[in-house]
Amino acid sequence: MTGSAPEPPGGDAGTLSAFDQLLLLVGRMNYSWTNTESLLIHLIAGLAGTSKQTAVIIYLTLNTTRARVDLVDRLAKSGAASGELRDRITGLTGRIRKHQSLRNHYSHSIYSFDAETGATRTITMRIADRKNALKMGRSDDVDAEALTRIRQTIEALKLLNHEIWTLVLEEGYPV
Repeated sequence: MTGSAPEPPGGDAGTLSAFDQLLLLVGRMNYSWTNTESLLIHLIAGLAGTSKQTAVIIYLTLNTTRARVDLVDRLAKSGAASGELRDRITGLTGRIRKHQSLRNHYSHSIYSFDAETGATRTITMRIADRKNALKMGRSDDVDAEALTRIRQTIEALKLLNHEIWTLVLEEGYPV
């Protein structure tokens, strides 16, 4: 059938289990995240005064979001941008950082769920070194509030994406 969407896992959209809703939301959040993070390429190109191709090489060489965001911040603060533009760019990168921890939490956790109750939990895949011990496997419930935070992050990333594109086009940075 042309134009029809596939049926979502677990039945129609009104009958998705909480776990299926979580998986769909995490997928949407990651999609929104990668789209927004990739716009840093255009900021790198514009601020560094280089081509988009060179900016892509720089972007791919820096293999973490933190390194990419730090580079954009440092370029903006280095005198490559006016005070107003610098503040605008560092405001955008600050908002990226704000949403990074939630995205990282759901992207770098494993999930467990109770087949009987449907309750879902995340288990953080991180080791924290303490003075005399290790702490690992922090577990958090995925409840309605958690799903709302993910939805809010998706909406915030959409807005960030739009604002970065607007800045890139206004400044004439390579696209």
